[in-house]
Amino acid sequence: GPPGCWKGIFLNPDGVHRKDANGTIVWQPRLKSGDVVEPYRFRPFGSTGYYDRKTNEFKDCTEEACPRAEPVPAKGHDDLIAEEKLTSSYAPRAQILEEILPPSPLTGKFVNRAPFYWSGGLGTLIRKSADKVKKDFVWDFFVYTNSPATSVYDVANYASWLDDWRFSQLFPGDNFLAGGWSQDSYEEHAAVMRWALSTESNGALNLRIPALAQYTRDTVGELMGKYISNDVTLEQMSSQVTSGWERITNEQGKLNQLNIYRAALGLDSLLTVDKCRLHREEMDMIDPSVCKQYDDHNTTLIIIVLSSIVGAGVVILVVYFLYKRYKAFQKIKIAHERQMESTLNEATRALRMLDYPLHLISAQDFIKGGKLLQHERLRNSHRLTVLDNLADVDSFIQAGKQVVFFSHQWTAFDAPDPNNHQYEAMIGALHELSKRNGWDPSWNDVFVWVDYSSIPQANPSVQNLAIRSLAVYSSSATSFVVVAPDTPHADLDSVCDLDTYQRRMWCRAEQVCHSMRNGTDGMYLAVTNKETGLVEVTPVKPDFFRESLHVFDGELSCCRLEHKGMEACDRQSLVVPILGLYGELFRAAHDGIKGNNADISTVKTFLSEIEKHQEEVFPRTFQRVMWRKDKRIMEEVLLFGDLIERMRTRIKQGKMYVVQERGGTESTKSTTSFLRHGTPNPSTFIRHGARRASELSEGPPELPTTMRHCGIAVQDSEKSNNETKQSNWNVSNGEANNMSRNGISETEEVHKSIETSVPSP
Repeated sequence: GPPGCWKGIFLNPDGVHRKDANGTIVWQPRLKSGDVVEPYRFRPFGSTGYYDRKTNEFKDCTEEACPRAEPVPAKGHDDLIAEEKLTSSYAPRAQILEEILPPSPLTGKFVNRAPFYWSGGLGTLIRKSADKVKKDFVWDFFVYTNSPATSVYDVANYASWLDDWRFSQLFPGDNFLAGGWSQDSYEEHAAVMRWALSTESNGALNLRIPALAQYTRDTVGELMGKYISNDVTLEQMSSQVTSGWERITNEQGKLNQLNIYRAALGLDSLLTVDKCRLHREEMDMIDPSVCKQYDDHNTTLIIIVLSSIVGAGVVILVVYFLYKRYKAFQKIKIAHERQMESTLNEATRALRMLDYPLHLISAQDFIKGGKLLQHERLRNSHRLTVLDNLADVDSFIQAGKQVVFFSHQWTAFDAPDPNNHQYEAMIGALHELSKRNGWDPSWNDVFVWVDYSSIPQANPSVQNLAIRSLAVYSSSATSFVVVAPDTPHADLDSVCDLDTYQRRMWCRAEQVCHSMRNGTDGMYLAVTNKETGLVEVTPVKPDFFRESLHVFDGELSCCRLEHKGMEACDRQSLVVPILGLYGELFRAAHDGIKGNNADISTVKTFLSEIEKHQEEVFPRTFQRVMWRKDKRIMEEVLLFGDLIERMRTRIKQGKMYVVQERGGTESTKSTTSFLRHGTPNPSTFIRHGARRASELSEGPPELPTTMRHCGIAVQDSEKSNNETKQSNWNVSNGEANNMSRNGISETEEVHKSIETSVPSP
């Protein structure tokens, strides 16, 4: 988006034009029909090439070399509004642009665009030494300028020269239309600004060091003008820019410039020993004594003398030292190997064990609640269905129960949904899923998982156990709904929507954990239609998983807080469950290929996308900022390392196994078909593996050994035969209401419904 001073172009009723000395319009861009063409807003320019530092060559951009590059469209322009899906009324304008723009000679090439934020924003401050009345005056002015009532008006009007800096100023756009913008001009502006300010825009900031104007305007600008005028050659310009920059740097002080430049990049200052090694001349000019402490001439002399006297002894000591180093290295290597193997084993087990039981609320109670209810409130009123292990989960699903997983972002710091917008979208999603899938209108077999209700909120230790099982909860659901309607954040001046949802790492993780196991067939979006303003529920597109695969590029609160008071980053906690999911996915393809299974295309699609972007999907390391002893430290931390390659090798060699929850081991190398939730038919996707197709063909699943409903444990009766248990496992909330808090109040009714015996209270 151009600076705010360009807003007049879009507000001028005459549009783009040229006038003569008398103020008469002598030219305007017009169509053959005579209509004046409104100004068109487009993305910034970019380069179709890049400089390869390894070969010292300028090469054409490719998807691999320029990962943020975009293909150039046929007419060279980007249909931003169509991409954003802001409105369908844009179609005629897109057609006009197609007609008036010539074909681009660069069609098919990749352009690497980089919005250049030349100022990085307008910084304002109040001088400490100023008079109090002046401080108060300037403070009041800042408050006035930043207040929503003022700023929302200013950003849409030419007089302020201010661009919008909050999403609430940009959307829904009534302020722009009231300020004289046309619908097309506003929507083009909104689309460009949303793109330019997103995390994917590849934005570039200017050089942020003292004497910036001397480096750029006075040196580069002046010499560039001479080069364009053919007054100097390219080599002369390059040489003079270099000498000019060196002169300015020396005037400002090279070490001072270096410290400021590193700080602008978010890097710590160089250590003194490194400054002495790299910039000895400048260090000696400041204080010659500083670097002398790192000069070790005496040590060299002593080594020479000792070597001449006891050469043989030194050789022996060196050999012994190297031997000890070798043994220490071997120990470290063995410890690393054990850690990697332990991580692989844990990843294999993680998806077959629950660190904390799965808690569900029936759809009936969820709708009656009127809002998202806290876990403890539902637990104390016995309105939660509890499944203790994955065998129980599988039996629950295969008995015809539907589990709807709602994935959403919190829209306040201390409350999940203060204005109830997301809850209402969830209710709408339940009704839409029921209609699409033909569920029983009584909702007896439909259950909901949502974080605020299904994860403990009061006890942090227990909450962490539940969070560790989040990947299993997500992958166990029969339906997965992304709930991201346009909703204002209660504590931030921003709008939460699908864009902000997709930026969150945990939201991406939930999507990946579900789609890697179940595919995208049961995944839906509950988002705001930009045209109607209503929340619509639609199935996700088959390639929806591509963006969410990049889990570890997502944003985290712990990283924003720079891990103060924390021992680790949340990224590290996701390695084990996602590694386990990948192992199952790779095994499915591997066993399918070995067994000549024809129906593994969807699995192979996932793996193909992962292999294209493996280093991004499974980063080997990541940069972590920590605070230790009040010092900010940036360090490179191992994430996946070579775990992906190790997992593949394990599977190919048939060495993969898992530990079952009830003891023993079970090989995951299997030639049986993989099962999707709730169906005995073979599918391309993977279930927990607790039931094989051969077992399912013999009849309905057995009851779980223990299932807790509404806070009460119900054990299988030894007297109940297998047939009775198979045909009568149907506990609903209505039946559970017959159970008192201290035991069972109407035992005979319970026996009729679930055929179990209950121990005395």
